[in-house]
Amino acid sequence: MYFKLAFGNIKKSYKDYTIYFLTLILAVCIFYSFNSIDSQKALFDIKSSNANYIEKLTVTMSYFSMFVSVILGSLILYANNFLIKKRKKELGIYMTLGMGKRKISKILVTETSMVGAISLVAGIILGIAASQVLSTLILKLFDVSMNEYRFTVSINAIGKTILYFGIMFLLVMIFNVFVVSKYKIIDLLAADRKNEKMKFKNPYIYLAAFVLSIISLVAVYKFFFKIGIDTWNPMFKPALVISVMSTALFFFSLSGVILYFVNKNKKVYFKGLNIFVIKQVNSKFNTHFLSMSVICLMLFTTILVLSTGIGLKKNYEAGLEKITPFDASLVIYPHGENIPLDEVFNKIDFKLSENEKYITYDEYTSSVELKDLFKTEDEAFKSYTASFVKISDYNKILKLKGEKEANLNSDEVLILSNYNKLADPINEKLKHSNKVNINEKEYQVKNHKALQENLETSIMAENYCVIVINDEFLPDSKVYKSVLDVMYTDENREKNNEKYEEIYNNSLIGGKYESMDVPHMNAYSKDDIYSREKGSSTSELFLGLYLGMIFLISSMAVLALQQLSEASDSIERYKALKRIGANKKMINKTIFLQTLIYFSLPVIIALIHSIVGIIVVNKEISNFNQIDIRFSALMTAVIFIVVYAGYFYTTYTGYKNIIKNNI
Repeated sequence: MYFKLAFGNIKKSYKDYTIYFLTLILAVCIFYSFNSIDSQKALFDIKSSNANYIEKLTVTMSYFSMFVSVILGSLILYANNFLIKKRKKELGIYMTLGMGKRKISKILVTETSMVGAISLVAGIILGIAASQVLSTLILKLFDVSMNEYRFTVSINAIGKTILYFGIMFLLVMIFNVFVVSKYKIIDLLAADRKNEKMKFKNPYIYLAAFVLSIISLVAVYKFFFKIGIDTWNPMFKPALVISVMSTALFFFSLSGVILYFVNKNKKVYFKGLNIFVIKQVNSKFNTHFLSMSVICLMLFTTILVLSTGIGLKKNYEAGLEKITPFDASLVIYPHGENIPLDEVFNKIDFKLSENEKYITYDEYTSSVELKDLFKTEDEAFKSYTASFVKISDYNKILKLKGEKEANLNSDEVLILSNYNKLADPINEKLKHSNKVNINEKEYQVKNHKALQENLETSIMAENYCVIVINDEFLPDSKVYKSVLDVMYTDENREKNNEKYEEIYNNSLIGGKYESMDVPHMNAYSKDDIYSREKGSSTSELFLGLYLGMIFLISSMAVLALQQLSEASDSIERYKALKRIGANKKMINKTIFLQTLIYFSLPVIIALIHSIVGIIVVNKEISNFNQIDIRFSALMTAVIFIVVYAGYFYTTYTGYKNIIKNNI
């Protein structure tokens, strides 16, 4: 009997369940897809350490999925609460006819089980298809041939999805039983609500709050434009807090501000059914300003991660070639002492093999400030000093790379800089004059633009401003760092890479060299940097896409459910509209307008936040490497528009059906 009654309820109310089903199916699909990467056997056949990154990513995904399940569980409870509210009168009629709360609870438990089972099956089927696309993306991100791709189904991911969502639906059942046990017949039969009242009657409170929120947001935007992503800045975290509070204050004050200004314009206020639309929108913004703020911030995170993620990864990895000119490099920091490299090598038991071609060079410190070098007070050069490399050492570097050697006259220098924050202003200076001042002597810069190259293999663009100068200029200068650059002469790369990786590990805090009488050092191999950075950037991008998609569907679902809840609460108001002569077209227009306004405002604010965020991120990353986010921004726009349009249309249609069936 319970099954038949529950099935009949779902069949009768399938239109009301559309958003619920859509959200559940998408949630299950995304959850399965991102947890199924272990099913691609080809990924584990990758040679080198990429396979290790896949294994680590799989483990990380398991922990990450716990956090995601909390978000989805909260979303499912929220959606279920909407359905329960909508059915208060129905439940009240059951009680009036003599059905006990226990029997009503059994009906709801049966309905939840059926909805959960249908959603799981449909979501997993859709997820299996989506996971194949995701698998090809992972293979492409790890530069693996598409010939390795195989169609697979992850039994582990299916089990995990059923377990996590089973727990969520169990919580929903418990919640429903608890809610029903607290209801009284009078509460259920009189479930209609009135418009929410303004929290403050004085409109100037809302105006003041609105102006304060705008001023605060503009100030925060300017602050981040100035400092970028400088997390060490003492005002960085307070600025983030202020931006969150200002967003909440904006949505809190918006209802009062809209009502105040529209009231001032009587032509707009009394035109058509505008007064009704404004009251409806005002009611919801006044009630849900906190949830609107959270939705806005979630959408901001989604847009920022999705639009910059792929472009960041692609361009960052393209820059790896520039920062790894050699197969390996060992860098020693002697703190101004001229320590022979052979002495250090003997202490750490390091030996070069026969299949390694190598050179050594020194980079020297100086007190030459860039503002004095270029005779300028430009802020871009503030706090930076130049370092020096002998022309003889620089030619050894060029020879090892297989490039033509350079010649300098006694009054000539070369300038190297691959830190874009300095390279760009240096290039501007060289456009107007190729003369620089070093220790009160004028030199000609032979190159017309800063040479953007690393002199050793490293994990980042190391050269802020390096001046290549004749050997005679540096007789007594202190050594800043001594470098060993290596090129392998055969294919036995893995064995050579191991010894540089060992030096890197021993140099870390708590490593073997900490207790030895040796200067601080770093060692990197090109293969290790490529593997480590590609694996790391792919993992971060993958997790960012996962969280971004969850945030997107959660935000859209909450907006949709709040609007549908508004429809259920507003039936009596629409009946009144119909009684005073409003036709179907006019009513549908009010529904469209308030749905559009409600969906658009948090998206618009999120887009403004995102534009600022993208500019700040691009500016920070472009200090090291220019990035192109056009492709990822386009993909984000497509995904966003599809999900937004889907939820908007479903919400608008659902809202119309609720009103149509009840007036």
